[in-house]
Amino acid sequence: MSPSFKLQCHLILIFLVALRGESRYLELREKGDPDPFLLFSANLKRELAGEQLYHRALRCLDMLSLQGQFTFTADQPQLHCAAFFISEPEEFITIYYDLVSIDCQGGDFLKVFDGWILKGEKFPSSQDHPLPTTERYIDFCESGLSRRSIRSSQNVAMIFFRVHEPGNGFTLTIRRDPNLFPCNVISQTPNGKFTLVVPHQHRNCSFSIIYPVVIKISDLTLGHLNGLQLKKPSAGCGGKGDFVELLGGTGLDPSKMMPLADLCYPFQGPAQMKIGCDNTVVRMVSSGKNINRVTFEYRQLEPYELENPNGNSIQEFCLSGL
Repeated sequence: MSPSFKLQCHLILIFLVALRGESRYLELREKGDPDPFLLFSANLKRELAGEQLYHRALRCLDMLSLQGQFTFTADQPQLHCAAFFISEPEEFITIYYDLVSIDCQGGDFLKVFDGWILKGEKFPSSQDHPLPTTERYIDFCESGLSRRSIRSSQNVAMIFFRVHEPGNGFTLTIRRDPNLFPCNVISQTPNGKFTLVVPHQHRNCSFSIIYPVVIKISDLTLGHLNGLQLKKPSAGCGGKGDFVELLGGTGLDPSKMMPLADLCYPFQGPAQMKIGCDNTVVRMVSSGKNINRVTFEYRQLEPYELENPNGNSIQEFCLSGL
């Protein structure tokens, strides 16, 4: 993960919005209750009973890629906390409430967000997510026991929380479930290969790589003829309903990134490009009339490649973020 993105994760404390809790006190179960599966469905209980569940404490600012059970207990007032969850590209994340002991009336809150927010920028962007932003927040102090589990729409999710009273907190179980047609993805690794498929769906899908990378597109299937064109000012794919674009920038939100190239027509590559941005996104726009597919490989740029760009490089667009 790039140093600037790590720094952004630590700076999130400054940018968290203070959200008011509803005036009631909620506790799902007493701390002495020995049953950790109190709120689980029967199927999940059977599934977890047959395997060793990973446990660890949750920090006020945390990032997790493992499934398991995580407990936060305040040792002092913790007013600006967040935990980021990420799974493999082909997985959803499901968050289960095991125990919640917070004082909503006293200003505590626990909110799940469907995606990530960092420095005011969202992933997926509002243009790419199926829900409006307000519906992507699930506030425990408002929903209570009516929402015992929450599943993300992609491979990332996060929670915001505030706990005033030492000793109060919560326990969550994080599970990862298969996603047959992943749409919006943040890559956990700087190197990899992925095929993004959108089958007859009117939606936009973004694959985010939070590193400067060389990206090689080996196959693109759309609903029209052959070709590849670099993006020019005021140019694009001419109103075509199905295309792929490459975006680059220093933030998290694809809608705020710089368009670098349009792939308007099907082709069998390879087409390779060096992108020296902190964040690179492959974004597919689909009309719903076709089965669209793009296959690409990516690897992190070496330091010498950033210092000495050559060939098909668009590093100059992102120098401010290097």
